[in-house]
Amino acid sequence: MDTSSSSIQNQWRITVPTLFTLARIFLTPIIVYSMVQQYWQQAFYLFLIAAISDVIDGALARHFNAKTFLGGCLDALADKFLLLSCFGTLAFIQTPHFIVPRWFVIIALLKECILIIGSYTIFKTTGSIEIQPTFLGKATTFFQICFIIWFFFCYFFHWFPIKTYGLVLGLVLLLLVASLVQYMYIGFCFIKKKGTAYE
Repeated sequence: MDTSSSSIQNQWRITVPTLFTLARIFLTPIIVYSMVQQYWQQAFYLFLIAAISDVIDGALARHFNAKTFLGGCLDALADKFLLLSCFGTLAFIQTPHFIVPRWFVIIALLKECILIIGSYTIFKTTGSIEIQPTFLGKATTFFQICFIIWFFFCYFFHWFPIKTYGLVLGLVLLLLVASLVQYMYIGFCFIKKKGTAYE
């Protein structure tokens, strides 16, 4: 039996946690449609379900030791797809209260593009890559989710706290930049480590 081939296949298998991740990807277009149609309550509940699924798939993967390369890639993709879609929608639709600044969406999109290009570069340079979110990366995702949930509450209660909005937006932006810098540093260290190993 070819154990190396079996190990590779194991990393690409679809597990129960992966199904929760796929459900989050499936829900994202429905959430965006609900927001565009101004079905804020429906959008809120669907977004909440998607956010909870993110917690569930991670917990299941850890509890049953079901972490796979495919699951890690899809989980990261699902988070980015959900958040960027919601931020983009809030930036371009007409809303009764807040809107997300378009420059914020551009920065968030650039950050993800840089990470994707960086990951591809690392893989081409070293022949391997590790999909492992950091605490700061998780915190950034968490605060982005909370930011969107806070938006929904503002719509529900017709609340317009300008100072709080500016503070929260600034915090999320700071976390975005900080997590990007951290991942770039980790990437450079990974390339350097691999390069040293080959010398």
